[in-house]
Amino acid sequence: MNALLKSVLFFAVTLSTISSCRKKAFDEYYNRPDTLAAPIYQQLQAKGNFKHLIACIYKDILSAAGYWTFFAPNDAAFEKFFTERGITSIGQLDSSTARQIISYSLAYNAFAKDRLDDYQSNVGYLPSQGFRRRTANYLGFYDDTTFAGQKVKALANNRNGSFILGDNNNKHIPYFLDNFMAARGLTSADYNYFYPNSNYTGFNVAGASVVTADIFAENGYIHEVDKVILPLKNIDEYLTSKSAYSEFKKLFDKYMVSFVQNVSATDRYKNITGLNDLIFIKNYNPALGFSLNNENYLKLTDNDGQTNSWTLFAPTNSAFIRYRDSVLLENYPSLDVVPQQIVIDFLNAHMFQNAVWPSKFTSSSNVQAEPARFNPISDVVDKQILSNGNFYGTSKVQAANVFSTVYGKPYLDPNYLLMTRALDQTLRYNITVPTLRYTIFMMSDRLLRAKGFDFNSNQNAWQYTIPGTTNTTIGNAARDRLQRVLATHIVPTNNDEMANLSGNGIIETINGEYIKWNGGKLSASGSTRTYAVTPGGNFVVTAGSSKTAVNGRVYYSDSLLEYTDTLIGATIRQLGAAPTSPFNSFFRYLSSSYIYTAATGAMTGVELGVFYTVFIPDNTAIAAAAAAGILPRNANGTPNFAPTTKAAQDSVVSFIRHHFIDKNTLVTDGKKPTGTYTTLYKSPTGDAGQITVLTNAPGVLRLQDKSTRQRIVNVVLGNSNNLANRCVIHLVDNYLEY
Repeated sequence: MNALLKSVLFFAVTLSTISSCRKKAFDEYYNRPDTLAAPIYQQLQAKGNFKHLIACIYKDILSAAGYWTFFAPNDAAFEKFFTERGITSIGQLDSSTARQIISYSLAYNAFAKDRLDDYQSNVGYLPSQGFRRRTANYLGFYDDTTFAGQKVKALANNRNGSFILGDNNNKHIPYFLDNFMAARGLTSADYNYFYPNSNYTGFNVAGASVVTADIFAENGYIHEVDKVILPLKNIDEYLTSKSAYSEFKKLFDKYMVSFVQNVSATDRYKNITGLNDLIFIKNYNPALGFSLNNENYLKLTDNDGQTNSWTLFAPTNSAFIRYRDSVLLENYPSLDVVPQQIVIDFLNAHMFQNAVWPSKFTSSSNVQAEPARFNPISDVVDKQILSNGNFYGTSKVQAANVFSTVYGKPYLDPNYLLMTRALDQTLRYNITVPTLRYTIFMMSDRLLRAKGFDFNSNQNAWQYTIPGTTNTTIGNAARDRLQRVLATHIVPTNNDEMANLSGNGIIETINGEYIKWNGGKLSASGSTRTYAVTPGGNFVVTAGSSKTAVNGRVYYSDSLLEYTDTLIGATIRQLGAAPTSPFNSFFRYLSSSYIYTAATGAMTGVELGVFYTVFIPDNTAIAAAAAAGILPRNANGTPNFAPTTKAAQDSVVSFIRHHFIDKNTLVTDGKKPTGTYTTLYKSPTGDAGQITVLTNAPGVLRLQDKSTRQRIVNVVLGNSNNLANRCVIHLVDNYLEY
């Protein structure tokens, strides 16, 4: 061997030795450590009691890298499963079912028991808030049928009211750990309500119990369970599968569901299958509380489905039909002509954007902020925890406030569409509170249009035409006028004061104005244009028939209760212009004062839109005030209605203003409190005048002034409670000294 060959061989041997050493070092550093737990598949093999499960598993998936939580049914669980299905071995189980079992038992990410009930929020783990995890199972492309009967290839909504391509809408699996249950205030009774044949152990997965927790594997955690868990249906799938709720489901299918062709989904389907079917997305109306087929919960954050889910209460066919015919269709021939919002409100009453537990019905709120009005024992005939929420089949409907309260009477009647629209702008939320009672006088579309009101669809605004003219206002002014009329027809009556209108009375409406009734007829400030010498108001509106609701009653009147635009000074003129009127002397002082404008009835210091009460001393009291020098007088002590000196004129103005209560109305109904009230009078130093209400009882109103004489004043009932423009005018038997 020559020297060159020896050198080459020496170099080759040396290089081989170096390479061998380096490979050994590399393997020692990067190879899988001997102490590392085996992958899930090998762990199950080693345990020896998962033979049936192993037969279902694709070895490469659970032997390879990954990050899983596996709820693994043992052999005993499978043997019970075989018996239930009438088979004897795993070989008789079809591949689709096997795949469903495995994919639904696999939850993304690896969680030991002590981390499983924590919620993976965007700000980190939140302890004891999780009871669900996203699994590898999803529906994907499936066959569906539209309400019209068309067969389609479809994908489900994966958001509320929308769809995002690439999100598989994976199903969630529910589990129940002690810490979560305690944090939610739940007990074993809540669990066993859904799973009466299962034993609550403090670590349950759906209806199964965890036999052995926290079997660690290289690619995740295994929790051994004692039952085979098939994929749970979502609410959409479950409702479809149960004919007992088909009439309720028809509301969704006919009025709330649309199948919308999606080009991107169609292309994806073709790439996967090679087929040319058009793909349609099954969408639910976004006005609903949630989409029944959305597995992702709100998706406001990526994992919010871990900590909450939907709930649907579904009435049985008989319960729904009974309510539909007696309530929803009381005034409509069919649901096809009912405004869509009524259907939406009815469905939303049964939809909760949270997991409603049986012990928490009264403290859970639907999307209308109303509790679940069901008894979990007597009203629920079917209860399920599903992949995207809780489901309760019920023997009655949820009585939504918009239907059961006085608001429901116009809302569910096509003759009151304008009134409903007006209520929706301002007062709907007042009168749909079940604990607040109201009496409402109904305003039909016919009556409103006869009085000049309508809604201009072209301009999306209210309009008002002065009756008998072509003078039309469109916009805010028309809306404000209508809202004032509307409020005059709504009366808070917590003591049911208007249950019987055969007598007489006066009562405050929801906006602070007053209406009166006498023998079944009603009047408001605008019901009469002129006053008699002894004004009682012309009772021009007949209350008519009535209906009751959970928070009051409605009357079907034959006309509208109108307010007056007449200024207060002009109303006092109507009351007192006649020489024989008991208001005459007061009016004569007013009409000659510098604060009064005869042409309009305007009074300086008396503002539009402000509430007042006027106490007008009768003629005898005015004469006494003049005799006492409180008002200007003639040499013989009689009233001087046309004083000429500034001091005398000022005394008239001060006297008048001291008989106006500012920013408040008082009538003889006993409701406003006794105590001190401010008048329009101002002292030379700018202090407001004050009077004291000593007694306020039905039919009795007694006042006292703050003078040294502390004069007592009584309302003269037969000539009082005169309704004016945001004002009530009384006749009193004495004068109030400022």
